[in-house]
Amino acid sequence: MFGRAIRYFSTKPKPKMKPIELKSPPEQTQTITRVIFDILKEHGPLTVSDTWDRVKEVGLRELKGKSHMKIVLRWMRERQKIRLICNHVGPHKQFLYTTWFTKSKVKAAKPLKGSSATNSPAKDSSVPK
Repeated sequence: MFGRAIRYFSTKPKPKMKPIELKSPPEQTQTITRVIFDILKEHGPLTVSDTWDRVKEVGLRELKGKSHMKIVLRWMRERQKIRLICNHVGPHKQFLYTTWFTKSKVKAAKPLKGSSATNSPAKDSSVPK
């Protein structure tokens, strides 16, 4: 118990993140966010790399690069314009960005082979004993 207390008090708390302030002009920010929002709304939940590929297809010149897009995505998430969901299948996680109002097209994780729900046989009441 004493060791737990020492470990608990010796760890530092996670530092508070200050809100992101975009350095681009408001008109440019509005253009970028509108294009990204439309892409996410039209094409469903997307990963960062899939979103970047779609943005390149559109040809948005205001974005300087993928890291700039990630900052804008984080800013949009802070403003609750988009949300981040996690698709957890087995040991792998996939983080997807989506709008708040689109229905999730994410495939649910398959049940494990050894789970009790799949191994229990269904009782047939029509068969007499």
